[in-house]
Amino acid sequence: MQIQELTNLIPAELSDNSRVWVYQSSRAFIEKEANEVNEQLFQFYSQWQAHGAPVKGWAKLLFGQFVVIIADESDVTVSGCSTDSSVRVIKSLERQYDVNFFDRMMLTFLRKGKADMLPMSQVQYAIDKGFIDGSTLLFNNLVETKRELLDKWLIPVANSWLADRVNLNMAN
Repeated sequence: MQIQELTNLIPAELSDNSRVWVYQSSRAFIEKEANEVNEQLFQFYSQWQAHGAPVKGWAKLLFGQFVVIIADESDVTVSGCSTDSSVRVIKSLERQYDVNFFDRMMLTFLRKGKADMLPMSQVQYAIDKGFIDGSTLLFNNLVETKRELLDKWLIPVANSWLADRVNLNMAN
């Protein structure tokens, strides 16, 4: 999947200011699981409500391991209860597929068109050995809006929050 495909996947009618939540799985899903996950996500967002009003939303498994949930709050604000309902879906997927969506110490890089995961503790080693450099794309799961998802979800390590935490000059 390329970023252009991402632009084509996300409904254009959702506002650029729509809220985004990115949940990174501890492993990639096989095709059968991915289809099941996408069906469950569709069931969730097609019935998503905030205080009885339908939420204009969207959710999908991307790159085989990221659940992305989007809520357009132009008409209906997503409240604590409706946010909790989305987290319940994620927790259910964790139990069903024996994965972890809340490990913030695991980072994912796009290398050779594939999502590669690394524990934060091994990133400097990967840089030192030349597996990762400043131009390697990082999945920046801290994005908060649809516009940020499209523009800043996949960014070079050198332009990311990670650049301040590693020494990119060590790369051979």
